[in-house]
Amino acid sequence: MTTRLTVAQAVVRFLAHQWSERDSVQRRFFGGCTGIFGHGNVAGLGQALATSTENLPYHLSRNEQAMVHTAAAYARASNRLATLACTTSIGPGATNMITGAAGATINRLPVLLLPGDIFSTRVAGPVLQELEDQRSYDISVNDCFKPVSRYWDRINRPEQLPSALLAAMRVLTDPAETGAVTIALPQDVQAEAYDWPDELFADRIWHIPRPRPERAAVFRAAQLVKSAARPLIVAGGGTIYSDATEQLRHFAETYGIPVAETQAGKGALPYGHPLAMGAIGATGTTAANALAREADLIIGVGTRYSDFTTASRTIFAPEARFLNINITTFDAAKLSGLQLVADAREGLSELSEAFAGWRGVPDGYRERAAELTRAWDAAVDAAYALEGSPPPQSAVIGAVNTAAADDGVVVCAAGSMPGDLHKLWRPSGPGNYHVEYGYSCMGYEIAGGLGVKMAAPEREVFVLVGDGSYLMMAQELVTAVSEGIKLVVVLVDNSGFASIGNLSESVGAQRLGTSYAYRDGRPLPVDLAANAASFGASVLRAESVAELRKALDTARAATETTVIYVRTDRMADDVPSSEAWWDVPVAQVGTPSAMREAYETNKRSQRAHLTPPA
Repeated sequence: MTTRLTVAQAVVRFLAHQWSERDSVQRRFFGGCTGIFGHGNVAGLGQALATSTENLPYHLSRNEQAMVHTAAAYARASNRLATLACTTSIGPGATNMITGAAGATINRLPVLLLPGDIFSTRVAGPVLQELEDQRSYDISVNDCFKPVSRYWDRINRPEQLPSALLAAMRVLTDPAETGAVTIALPQDVQAEAYDWPDELFADRIWHIPRPRPERAAVFRAAQLVKSAARPLIVAGGGTIYSDATEQLRHFAETYGIPVAETQAGKGALPYGHPLAMGAIGATGTTAANALAREADLIIGVGTRYSDFTTASRTIFAPEARFLNINITTFDAAKLSGLQLVADAREGLSELSEAFAGWRGVPDGYRERAAELTRAWDAAVDAAYALEGSPPPQSAVIGAVNTAAADDGVVVCAAGSMPGDLHKLWRPSGPGNYHVEYGYSCMGYEIAGGLGVKMAAPEREVFVLVGDGSYLMMAQELVTAVSEGIKLVVVLVDNSGFASIGNLSESVGAQRLGTSYAYRDGRPLPVDLAANAASFGASVLRAESVAELRKALDTARAATETTVIYVRTDRMADDVPSSEAWWDVPVAQVGTPSAMREAYETNKRSQRAHLTPPA
């Protein structure tokens, strides 16, 4: 049997019938479709969505990049078991999505992009917004998506659609391969009708695999861990995505191994657990970083070892060996580690079973971890308790942390706050902390908050956004208001770029371009709170920590999106140091010699980590 539909109508019907399944739990893979219509998709996907009776809700976004951030955040909040589709017109609408696509792929998050494309028949060319390339008429701006997509295709004939859709789903639901998937849809092909086999639209369940490790690899890994006196676990995002946090806790408790966390892995162990050392690396805690320098074995679980995690490869001892539990061979092979290629939950479970008879680490090592944690906790308590006018950023984070409680989610992405949050935030568990730091994309925050709230409507979502990121992509407040999606947005105004200002000063760039002011230094007459109110959000102003706490209570009790405006001092130094380094080159000439000398000193401590794992 066949059903006659346009290509666009077939896409909509297909997406509505895709399901994911893991551990016998099924859910719709596509929670909806976000989009902005133009001449490249309005007659195709626009018409299909407008007339569809399928369960695929449409959400109007205000910016194409933002809607990809929303989809990526939705996927992350769903542990990669669901996502959103995104559709745009051809030209700038399509290329606006490239930044979001890069972020999704870098963060290993599934998103489906459906940009309109030029006419397949070419009879009307060159059309509005067409890139004319003298090498080939087959090139359009959508070819720019190829480097940032895990799968890319262009549908020039209806017959090509089924295989492309199935290939897209294969990649989106493969935890080792997932990322942005792009299917470019020429506008004439979208409107073309075809007789589709009904099997294409049947409910299709994509089983998310949990690969188990090779038995020989488990044996080698067990021998390596048993030989270690000072092992340290580095929990990455894969720990949370695979629902391996309970196995991680059991593994750590049974053998007394401390756990440090990457940005994506923060919350893998809740704050207060005796083995939770907190953040590691350039934005880490002194506790985790001290153990990292002393550890003779690093057990990486679901981490890709970014430069922030490894402090640009200076945080681990030269003699340290690595055991990497990861679902991808690409990440498992990093730092010349012993590879345990597996789902994080399965890898931890089988490794634990292989330790029969092992008592774990010496008691003195556990005591050392507890001592370091107590010292760091005292430093955070002091930072949270700071007062001032304007309030210190550390105290702002502390107030939001208290307001979030156990059911809240903090969302952030760029500026000084991600680093401060990584150090200071005390997570109640997985899902309480959502900071996009793989791409650290300015403008992600409010759009990302939308995605988190759509995926987890039962949770309170607290968006922390600086004035720099807010000015790049504030308009998604309109989407939150129009969709009735409640967010609590804490808008922190420090009149510039705090983190880049500090970095600029440290490399001799004299804070150039990091201040929001007239050229003579006078402050600009910009009222960001009034701007937020103009978008339809409720706005509260806080001038002290006490007022901020009161505003947070009010916002949490509200039913609509509320923006809390608070000023801070970007020059303040109110957050304890991680005592770790990040590699940013210093000019060899034209800067103070002490700056270059300090850089070269740190550079000499970088390691290739080529020590044989066994």
